[in-house]
Amino acid sequence: MRYNSVARAFHAVIAVMVIFNVVSGIGGEAIEDIWNPFPVHKATGILILLLSLARIGWRFTWTTPEWPATMGNLQRLVAKVTHGALYVLMLVVPLTGWIMSSASKWPISMYGLFDWPKFAVVKDSPLAEAAGESHEVLGFLMAGLVVLHVAAALHHHFVIKDNILRRMF
Repeated sequence: MRYNSVARAFHAVIAVMVIFNVVSGIGGEAIEDIWNPFPVHKATGILILLLSLARIGWRFTWTTPEWPATMGNLQRLVAKVTHGALYVLMLVVPLTGWIMSSASKWPISMYGLFDWPKFAVVKDSPLAEAAGESHEVLGFLMAGLVVLHVAAALHHHFVIKDNILRRMF
């Protein structure tokens, strides 16, 4: 059994966007002299937030495939907790970035097409500072969970040889 085509499309698109944002967020300053990734990083973060909300809404319209028999209760619990954490981070990381960006003097440009609205947040305010710190810490947590998620999928595919990876592709 596989996830439905809409769920697989959400997974693929959001995964690529999250990986781009993790890489550009962590390494963006190192390449700013060549290319400033942060305007695209911000626009992509907003899209991750919107697509994640749509994905969560879609998730409530159907039933996921059954876990394979190769997975014990502890593995299922770890998978559920990891997936839950990824969903929370797909909402909270972009939201903290949006708050942080709202406090800057620069617009939040959606790929040069239009400006995204800002929250009424003042630079150096406790909210802007908390959002900035949270965004960075949670971004690193997201990076770690993405690596764990990919490693687990590859472990299932190449070591356990069950259908976990094929369910999503």
